[in-house]
Amino acid sequence: QVQLVESGGGLVQAGGSLRLSCAASGSIFSIDDMRWYRQAPGKQRELVAAITSRGATNYADSAKGRFTISRDNAKNTVYLQMNSLKPEDTAVYYCNADYRLRLYWGQGTQVTVSS
Repeated sequence: QVQLVESGGGLVQAGGSLRLSCAASGSIFSIDDMRWYRQAPGKQRELVAAITSRGATNYADSAKGRFTISRDNAKNTVYLQMNSLKPEDTAVYYCNADYRLRLYWGQGTQVTVSS
């Protein structure tokens, strides 16, 4: 069983930055792909960024050039550095992780960007 706990969300002005963290705990040997999703009110959950266990990354077009995903495998933690935030980035941000053919989700962290 894997538990994912996100942190780092909050209220920030447009143009500001936030760094989200997602720590995995449990009886874990190594986690495969990890991802950040977000869901804005009234919208579907969408992929923001993904990173493989070897560090290969992939970004949504809306995140390219502004967000950076990274991970610390020793800590089983994935990060999302978000710069140049826009009001349209306001959403609940969730991380998920693949582990032994199962997909796990965190509870989410709210990010609010004011104009």
